[in-house]
Amino acid sequence: MSAVRRAPLWLLALITFSGTLAMHMFVPALPLAAVELDASPGAMQLTISIYIFGLAVGQLVYGPFSDRFGRRPVLVVGLCLYTVSGLASALAPSVDFLIVARLFQALGGCAGLVLGRAMVRDGAAPADAARRLALMNLMVTLGPGLAPLVGGALANLTGWRSIFYILCGLGVTNLLFAWRMLPETSGGAGQTAASVFRAYRGLFASPAFLGYSVIGGCATTAMFAFVSAAPFIFVNQLGRPPAEVGVYIAVTVGGVWLGSLAASRLAGRVPMDRLLVGASRICVCGAVVFLASVLAGYLSLPVVMGSMLVFTFGAGIAAPAALTEAIGVNPHAVGSASGVYGFIQMAVGAICTTLASLGGNPALAAAAVLVGAGVVGQVALRVALRARRGAKPSPTPPQS
Repeated sequence: MSAVRRAPLWLLALITFSGTLAMHMFVPALPLAAVELDASPGAMQLTISIYIFGLAVGQLVYGPFSDRFGRRPVLVVGLCLYTVSGLASALAPSVDFLIVARLFQALGGCAGLVLGRAMVRDGAAPADAARRLALMNLMVTLGPGLAPLVGGALANLTGWRSIFYILCGLGVTNLLFAWRMLPETSGGAGQTAASVFRAYRGLFASPAFLGYSVIGGCATTAMFAFVSAAPFIFVNQLGRPPAEVGVYIAVTVGGVWLGSLAASRLAGRVPMDRLLVGASRICVCGAVVFLASVLAGYLSLPVVMGSMLVFTFGAGIAAPAALTEAIGVNPHAVGSASGVYGFIQMAVGAICTTLASLGGNPALAAAAVLVGAGVVGQVALRVALRARRGAKPSPTPPQS
């Protein structure tokens, strides 16, 4: 079998963060769009919720399809859908039209989330894959950090529709680059539908895969609980100006960047299991400090920022380690594994975000959710480690 060609890491990062960029960029523009479309705040919030839903569900589709037909053609289809839906969102005459367009934009955007990870993992050894995933994460995390700042500036200067014109242009750019520069990296392209279905069923039945996927979500997308509550924490509870919220969120996301940098240096030197255990404990420590400060009545800007930076630093280390271990459970179904992993991640994020909206104390709710996610993550990690240690070594992939 010929060696698998590697896709440019910068291009995979660009395609990957495009999916979540469309979610974060539009958040600051919700009030302006609500006025122009004569929509209620709840209806505008639905444009975000439906986007998260699309990101979660779509990932279940792209993974098996890419294992069946190959990474490149499936990715091109997703990028086309993302681009057309971005243009439709920019031209939306009503909030109902916008909600539908956003759903299809998410369904297209999540192709990059699934296949970017899969293409990094294709043909790479676990340690090398973890290093490349960490490096890609360094690039990808710039998106969520800068997106609220860029989206707010665009909305105020040129109107909220300009955000979707920019996203549409990004889709066109990604499509052109992918068409010209991305090789087919999957050695599994051409698998039968029955074999893909068996792989999918095996993933859902694998304690190791599910454990790594859950700990990955609890250490990463659980952060959505804090992000969704951040405007209320900083403005209503800490008395900071609304204009500063985007800056604080960007700084917090910077912890993920630092963690990813650390992971890129540690991958190959520290075993994946040890790296993941240490990173998950760092997340729990940050969450516990945050919760303790709220319960003790010592909530302050330095405490919130410091504890969340600890949490996100751990998340940055955990993300590539958990992903590498999860999609390495079955080397013959990397695309399917990447899709299910992404679905579980987004599901964890959606659950945490919903729970963080309960009650009248945003800081207490967010901190409690993060601690709860940390506990669940520790249990899931223990299950994964026990299952992996008790499993037989994976068979060597057949040579063609």
